[in-house]
Amino acid sequence: MRSVIYALLLSLPALPAFAEGASSDEVDEDESVLSFTLENDLPANTDQYYTNGFRLTWTSEVNDVPYAVRQGAEPLLNTGGKLRWQATFGQNLYTPQDIKLEDPPEDDQPYAAWLYGSVGVISDEPAEGDRFSGMQTSALLSLGVVGPAALGEPVQDFVHDLIGSPDPQGWDHQLHNEPAVLLMLQRRWVFGAPLANYGGLRVDAAPHGTIALGNVFTHGAAGLTFRFGDPPEGDYGPPRIQPASPGSGYFGPVVGGDTLGWYVFAGAEGRAVARNIFLDGNTFEDSPSVDKKIFVGDLSAGFVVTYDDFRIAYTHVLRTPEFEGQSGPSVFGGITVGWRF
Repeated sequence: MRSVIYALLLSLPALPAFAEGASSDEVDEDESVLSFTLENDLPANTDQYYTNGFRLTWTSEVNDVPYAVRQGAEPLLNTGGKLRWQATFGQNLYTPQDIKLEDPPEDDQPYAAWLYGSVGVISDEPAEGDRFSGMQTSALLSLGVVGPAALGEPVQDFVHDLIGSPDPQGWDHQLHNEPAVLLMLQRRWVFGAPLANYGGLRVDAAPHGTIALGNVFTHGAAGLTFRFGDPPEGDYGPPRIQPASPGSGYFGPVVGGDTLGWYVFAGAEGRAVARNIFLDGNTFEDSPSVDKKIFVGDLSAGFVVTYDDFRIAYTHVLRTPEFEGQSGPSVFGGITVGWRF
């Protein structure tokens, strides 16, 4: 039954993809974008660690940014170029390895949920005369709550009843209520000249760097993504849920005016972690916690298909163990559906 539900989620009609900036004057920039991203460990047939996350994001047209948002972003990025702003609502859920235990082990992933809203600004600085080259910088401020107020228990109970999975028994041991603040700064460099070109299909690479500050996550990260195919303009990878390598919600027309575009991708990111509230526990009071690992790595691969104003993407992720005693890596998949309008 769980497989059927997940297949239905994969076939949802494309809810719009969120934009992070175009890279060519040929792109129609007078468009907003809406996207929905769902990540779940169902592809690994597990219910553990980072078990589910979703985000719904709306992104504005180019340079349609409110004055207050632009002013707030000025100390963090270049606001003189092409700017978009975005609003996001999302939730992350975390559970231990065995959700059937009413009293989970003290050395396992604590139960935790994070409910948040975000406002972000994306600055796109394309290279002259090259639709693929450029630098993209984003600043994202998330405010929310960790703990029972984040509604992790009722959401997981509802979904598990819907798909016929066992109800989790240990939510009484989740982290306590705490205001959650996160500031994410990300920069991605996109190189116009492909590493190789096969009959019009590109092979290219994009490195990136991230700084996260807050009581939710504090870490520094760097990574690299390779891509092969016939990508649309301004598309640098599907959106992801933090912590993760940066994605691009925006996607423009396929080069040459084709209706259909596609590419496959693979990438890696390494993080040096100073704080992860879902492992370290609450900031101001005692709560369940584990000994986190300082260095964590993600390997990811997937595909993106666009058709006219719609896009669907799938990402499969393997995350190295995040705490001492973790039984193995976390494995989960993510689906993004989107519409440019």
